[in-house]
Amino acid sequence: MSNPALEKLGFGPDARVVIVHADDLGMCHAANVAFAQDLAFGIVTCGSVMMPCPWVPELAAWCRAHPEADVGVHITLTSEWDRLRWRPVSTVDPKSGLLDKEGYMWRTNADVYAHMNPEAAIAEMRAQVELALKLGIDVTHIDTHMGTVMHPLLLPAYIQLAIEYRIPAMLPRIPPERLSEWGVDPQVGKAMLNRLDALIATGFPVLDFICAAREHGDHLEVYKRLFDTVPVGITHLLLHPSVPGSDIEAIADSAQYRIQDYQTFLRPELKAYVQTQGFHLIGYRRLRDLIRSQD
Repeated sequence: MSNPALEKLGFGPDARVVIVHADDLGMCHAANVAFAQDLAFGIVTCGSVMMPCPWVPELAAWCRAHPEADVGVHITLTSEWDRLRWRPVSTVDPKSGLLDKEGYMWRTNADVYAHMNPEAAIAEMRAQVELALKLGIDVTHIDTHMGTVMHPLLLPAYIQLAIEYRIPAMLPRIPPERLSEWGVDPQVGKAMLNRLDALIATGFPVLDFICAAREHGDHLEVYKRLFDTVPVGITHLLLHPSVPGSDIEAIADSAQYRIQDYQTFLRPELKAYVQTQGFHLIGYRRLRDLIRSQD
């Protein structure tokens, strides 16, 4: 089924539209600098910020100085690294179930789901959006760190945030068989799909595909192959760019991969490939404008 948002955005039914998205802004200085440079180069179109993280003030100041930048909130309920941790923005109460024994967010989705008070988790999601707005970030969308909000108890609240704030959410069309693969209870799954269908019926655009590079090797070729997998419709292609430096190299075992992301999305060869293959690059701001034009 053709995505109705394509026509509303001015594209043909066979267009391959790609949102090239930088994750994990605000996590460290290296991520913030990489995003600014990659965005200016023109392949990366947008990104999202992890509001519980220590370098949010720098990113927020940059956003205030660049109000045209396309930046959303990377809803964060986990803190996965060993050498850099963060706490919720809404509470430090252990009864919330959002904090591990060290007082930080849980490292894994499984731990979040096993311990969370769902109401506290939903309040944290909302608090992160509110904090971004308070700091002067013109929030263009919401998405999800490590996919945590795709839990049956959290997904409806994630969708509700999008509706309330009139912003798009990173949300793909979910085939019913995928829910079975995830082990979702059939009745819960039906409710989730009904919620998604109701969102689409309101005119909210949704994605057709989400992809990220998983290969190792020549990064330019890796991303050319990834672009080749993009189907007709609207795709969210995510990456984690970081400039070289002691902070990202101390934080992440994947530092070199993140540095290569940054470098690859500054390469003229990749830009030329994307252009010659006929991809249409957009950010979430265009989807937000589409939603708000219907008000």
